[in-house]
Amino acid sequence: MHPIEHLRYVARATGADPAAVAAEAADALVQMARMQPAGLVPACRRLIDRHLVAGPVWWLSAKMLREEDPVVAGRQAAQALEGDPTGRHLADALPDSPTAVVIGWPDVVTDALRRRGDVEVLVVEWRSEGAQLVHRLRDRDHEAQLVLESGVGPAAVVADVVLIEALAAGPAGVLAVPGSLAAAAVAAHQQVPVWAVTGVGRVLPGPLWDAMLARLDASGEEPWERSVEVVPADLISQVVGPDGVQETGEGLLNATCPAAPELFRVAG
Repeated sequence: MHPIEHLRYVARATGADPAAVAAEAADALVQMARMQPAGLVPACRRLIDRHLVAGPVWWLSAKMLREEDPVVAGRQAAQALEGDPTGRHLADALPDSPTAVVIGWPDVVTDALRRRGDVEVLVVEWRSEGAQLVHRLRDRDHEAQLVLESGVGPAAVVADVVLIEALAAGPAGVLAVPGSLAAAAVAAHQQVPVWAVTGVGRVLPGPLWDAMLARLDASGEEPWERSVEVVPADLISQVVGPDGVQETGEGLLNATCPAAPELFRVAG
């Protein structure tokens, strides 16, 4: 497939796991860097326009634009995304037989839950993904219950831990699906731990994080109309990422890509 057609295919993917989108994009961008290197910057900008809240897409783009060899950077990024150890670290860090709240179908968190058979999972519904996850977990003999969106607060109160999977993260907090802020706020008030789960490429340096939030604010949508919301860092107890469990401040500053200024502009 021609790299431009490949990029169009990736751009059209909606609702997919951010890491899967970035891994697919890496292949297309590597081809672009080989065949049409002058097209790499606009290609990255267009991908971000279509996947604005996917931290790994920003991370991949920044690495390919600012590291010395974009082809090598793209290949290494794809390998890191596909070999993400975050799920394993989370599975190891969870206490024995906990009750955990999750929102929708978080891919990295689900990887951890599948590794453990002793977690009671309270799955808060979001876009019908929660119900699908409950069925999948029950099929594998995991204990799982579906919680309506209106029940997110009570679920957080009775939980041992609330797991918030970050679509993207930065020094001030994490960007996650709706319901995450309410769950985290209630949990923090009740002194229930809130763990932010940040897979490979999801923690961005401050300037990229700020650029993402600025683009969100410029969309014209009210905060309650958006498909994502910010969970502030002060509600988060700890961060679980590719390097394991970290304190919140350290984990949200653990960006592994440069702050590429080329990405501050929208696609022309």
